Amino acid sequence: MKFELLSIYQSINMKKRVFLVDDENLALEELQVLLQPFPELEIVGKSDRVQEAIIQCNELKPDLIFLDINMPGMDGFQFLEQLDEVNSVIFVTAYDQYAIKAFEINALDYLLKPLNPTRLKEAVNRFLSKESDVESTEERLSPEKKIFIKDGDSCHFVPVFKIFLLESVGNYVRVHYENQKPLLHKSLSYLESRLPTDLFFRANRQYMFNMDFIQKIEPYFNSTLLIKLNSGHEIDLSQRQSVKFREITGI
Repeated sequence: MKFELLSIYQSINMKKRVFLVDDENLALEELQVLLQPFPELEIVGKSDRVQEAIIQCNELKPDLIFLDINMPGMDGFQFLEQLDEVNSVIFVTAYDQYAIKAFEINALDYLLKPLNPTRLKEAVNRFLSKESDVESTEERLSPEKKIFIKDGDSCHFVPVFKIFLLESVGNYVRVHYENQKPLLHKSLSYLESRLPTDLFFRANRQYMFNMDFIQKIEPYFNSTLLIKLNSGHEIDLSQRQSVKFREITGI
């Protein structure tokens, strides 16, 4: 069976949901066995077919994806581009030449086959530590709260409500406000967990915008939406996020 649901996604528990993607079924089975010593993880699915994996990851929105890079028809980087959102990724591959590119897109870790259990444990612990940091953060920031950003020799003290666009740039987020755009050493997912949900909307993997700065909303391809900000930035929403945006705004 090419795709196998391993648990009920809707079940209520505190485990971190994991999805496995590899074009070799034996590699999937090996990884599943190696992850058994980690009770904090729940494998919600696995697939050796890229297109099926895309559909399931978009539906399940796992906390962590273990992803092969060399797959027929589409490599791991192209795979991630097809997802509506990505939380954390650990690449598992037989080749080491993609390591730099993997970390450029903010991958959590890069493991070489055959898998070393010690390295796998380090990667899982890094993921769990990251998740713990996010969960232990204080409640969401209010629009009047100020964020301190040190970008090189420059320091910025930015009120949340003045930020009109957040742009993921590798391990940083470019914070657009007024005529400034400093880099903040945080992930876009982290900022999404801290900023007010009634003000900021996550458009896709790269952008999150302040809805108070919307100038125009236009229909786009395949029932999606194109958001135009006062700054002149144009941001296209995925089909899933277009539906969510319509639900939130009632348009």
